[in-house]
Amino acid sequence: MNDLARYPSLRGRRVFVTGGGSGIGEAIVAAFVAQGALVAFVDIMVEASEALVARLAQALPQGATAPLFRHCDITDIAALERTMAELAAQIGDFDVVVNNAANDQRHRIGEVSVDYFDERIAINQRPMFFTVQAALEGMKRRGGGSVINFSSMSFHAKNPDYPIYAATKAAVTGLTRCLARDLGKFNIRVNTVTPGWVMTQRQIDLWLDEAGEAEIKRAQCLPGKLMSEDVASMVLFLAADDSKMCTAQDFVVDAGWT
Repeated sequence: MNDLARYPSLRGRRVFVTGGGSGIGEAIVAAFVAQGALVAFVDIMVEASEALVARLAQALPQGATAPLFRHCDITDIAALERTMAELAAQIGDFDVVVNNAANDQRHRIGEVSVDYFDERIAINQRPMFFTVQAALEGMKRRGGGSVINFSSMSFHAKNPDYPIYAATKAAVTGLTRCLARDLGKFNIRVNTVTPGWVMTQRQIDLWLDEAGEAEIKRAQCLPGKLMSEDVASMVLFLAADDSKMCTAQDFVVDAGWT
């Protein structure tokens, strides 16, 4: 991270991240902490999240603050709203909201029940709207803010075996663009980040095999593997004042896959 960009405008900025305990979210939390931001995050993975906080606290850059973690199931909107309010009361109204949490569990069309369909929506789509709603008044008090919603290249690539996940990620584009119009008058920017196949430990453990390695080489324009830190770098830019006139856009970080 030492050779990457520093954003002075992020120092002291209040950041809220969903799914910040592992994978891409972990990299996002660590990147904001390194920039001197005040970071709060939620996750259902308690052990991994607490380990992340401890690791970052042991090696804080000068002037940085360890992140705050709260266990929260974001499918429970009342709990999500309550947790966000508690965290905002502790560190101040949020300047940045990063809607990162998602689950790309595979599913076949003939096996999907109504309950399963609703559960996928409850994880991957519904919380994005309500995090913004919960943070909105605080952002208005702050005079503006940045919302960063996570999509996926999965629907662009027409990937099989998770049509509901792909549909929720396609819907992010519409949510982002309409929120950008509604919230722009408050100086709140709303953008989408669309990652490619990021080599998180979960992806490696579950799906990276010889065929996957070959597909990466075939599909990506750039060589090498896409890492969580590559996505976090885009998130930092969109949170910083350097992107102050960027809104309603989709920023793709996929090594040229799509």
